[in-house]
Amino acid sequence: MVSHLRAVNFRCWERLSVALPEQGGIFVGQNAQGKTSILEAVCVLLRLQSPRTHKMSSMIQMGHAGFGIAGEAWDMERKVRFSASGFACEVDGEVRDRSSAYLRDGGLVVWMGNEDLELVRGGGEVRRRYLDFIGVQWHPEYRLHWSRYRKAVKMKNALLKERSIDARQLEAIEELMIEHGEALAQLRRHMIERLSHLAHESHQAVSGGSERLDLAYRSAGSESLRESLGQAREREWRLRQSVVGPHRDDVVLQLNQLSAAEFASEGQQRTLALALKLAQGALLQEQGRMPIYLLDDIFGELDAQRRNALMSALPSQAQKWITTTTLDWWHQESSTRELALHQVSDGAVVRSDGFR
Repeated sequence: MVSHLRAVNFRCWERLSVALPEQGGIFVGQNAQGKTSILEAVCVLLRLQSPRTHKMSSMIQMGHAGFGIAGEAWDMERKVRFSASGFACEVDGEVRDRSSAYLRDGGLVVWMGNEDLELVRGGGEVRRRYLDFIGVQWHPEYRLHWSRYRKAVKMKNALLKERSIDARQLEAIEELMIEHGEALAQLRRHMIERLSHLAHESHQAVSGGSERLDLAYRSAGSESLRESLGQAREREWRLRQSVVGPHRDDVVLQLNQLSAAEFASEGQQRTLALALKLAQGALLQEQGRMPIYLLDDIFGELDAQRRNALMSALPSQAQKWITTTTLDWWHQESSTRELALHQVSDGAVVRSDGFR
């Protein structure tokens, strides 16, 4: 759990300080008051990444050179600062020079938001990001292969855009892509096998039905990345960009053996998205640690049945940070009564037991 969160110059927050009990809290307020940014700050503190953006610099408050986030998590004082020179991280006053060292004893996170519907409706990039957000928390080698593969693809794309392409240099870069890309794809396939089972169980729990949910990994080329690169070489040279590899792979979502994006109703798609995030939490929990659940304004879009099913499916012992614009649903949901209530408005967060 995170018992205390502090931030400076982060998004709209010049200063932020929040204390929460073990169970978690609810942050209620109108839109554009900074509620989502509170949850995002928790995610950055624990994972050094945001589910909302790849660009860390976009989270720096305008007019400042960087942001800082600190908090007490699992009886440790954790601090991160970000500026043009990158992240600076500390745990209990000890500097952690590498991100991997900082993350090794950090917490696990499940983020749930209205944008999760894009996991079903959106393009492959959304689903790849879902896999990567899980993967770097799930397996110690995932982040290494993911990071090095992305760097190799970036170098290759830069080389392909040059007027004269150095074939030997391109071959060396592709060897890096093959080494780390095949390892990354293998980890993803293994993860999808487990996620498919967990997502099916979660889907049945939330939907209350017997529909069959299946996940499958789909490669952009053949099973062999080396073979795929060879087959795509002429097209890549013509298009001046890399077109095969894990950065183009996708996840197929099927409901009763039909494409969920094409044939599922909006209600079914929302249920499917919830199931994917619940499966993420269950998979991370199998690692022996309980993730924190960050739920960003999702209850207003759920009917009572799905809302109640979701709250029943969330682990009771997990800490939950919830944002909302209205408490209409809360008055009907007894399972959240132990959470601390906060009013968020005009740049302030105020504990508000008066809502009770």
